[in-house]
Amino acid sequence: MRADYLLKRIGVFFLVVWLAATINFFAPRLTGKDPIRQKLIQQSMIGGYVQQGLQDMVKEYDREFGLDQPLWVQYVNYLVQMSHLDLGYSITNYPKKVNELMGVALPWTIGLLGTTTILAFLLGSFLGALMTWPKAPGFIQFLLPPLLTLSAIPYYLLGLVLLYIFAFQTKLLPIFGGYSPGAIPTMTIGFWLDVLKHSILPALSIILAAIGFWALGMRAMMVTVEGEDYTLFAEAKGLRDKTLFLRYAVRNALLPQITSLALALGHVLSGAVLVEVVFSYPGIGTVLYHAISEFDYFTIQGIVFTIIVSIGLATLILDIVYPLLDPRITYRRT
Repeated sequence: MRADYLLKRIGVFFLVVWLAATINFFAPRLTGKDPIRQKLIQQSMIGGYVQQGLQDMVKEYDREFGLDQPLWVQYVNYLVQMSHLDLGYSITNYPKKVNELMGVALPWTIGLLGTTTILAFLLGSFLGALMTWPKAPGFIQFLLPPLLTLSAIPYYLLGLVLLYIFAFQTKLLPIFGGYSPGAIPTMTIGFWLDVLKHSILPALSIILAAIGFWALGMRAMMVTVEGEDYTLFAEAKGLRDKTLFLRYAVRNALLPQITSLALALGHVLSGAVLVEVVFSYPGIGTVLYHAISEFDYFTIQGIVFTIIVSIGLATLILDIVYPLLDPRITYRRT
């Protein structure tokens, strides 16, 4: 790989992160809302009255969070904090820091979204490849209409359907949460089985909705690959069907799928926010939802910035690794 191209891609990565982070900083402030005032009024109204000295409290908290400084000073401080991966304090959950909130929620999201994305990719790609293979079992062809339907259904909508059937009607699976209320997280088999039981519905909604996307993409690529000269030549040489299917057809059709998989893994942090909200799953999507509803500046900034970086890194790594996956692609001068 050319060194100048690699440096260029790294430079583009930092430029994109900076632009996105800048928009991430200014967008909440353009609304004109005061998160400190709103939070204090909300808390005071719980007692049935508006607390005296509210303006003085707002000023004090603005000073604590640095919101009393000029906007350009806040922006510079924000960039410095982001460069040190210091996401600041959560306004709603003060004195907890955003890093702490995300540290608790990230394992849940990565475990759920990472696992379901890979499972949906493997199952969908395999089914999509079989749908175009002439010697595949006949019943495979009947999977196309269901897969088309599933690919058009959003995660959260399918989640609501599964929730109604398996939680409200049959009561086979839990309604919400990452584990049973009152349970203490411990490294025991019983607790992990409880976590697994609570993750079935959100995981199933994601897999069923995503499997159609992967299958249709793989099916389209297999149709193209089966008409290529190298596939026809391999078939004319009398190679075994298994070799033709795996080494010539599937192997080459998977390359664009791997591109999509890398981007999907980069979107893991933001891929199923509404699914987590529907099932009250204790992941990053639920934290982001509550931060938006309560207008928590710093939590929104921290989560969105982390999502931006994860997507940018996934794209950068894909650019670097792709020539190793496909020898036909090179960044060297010819």
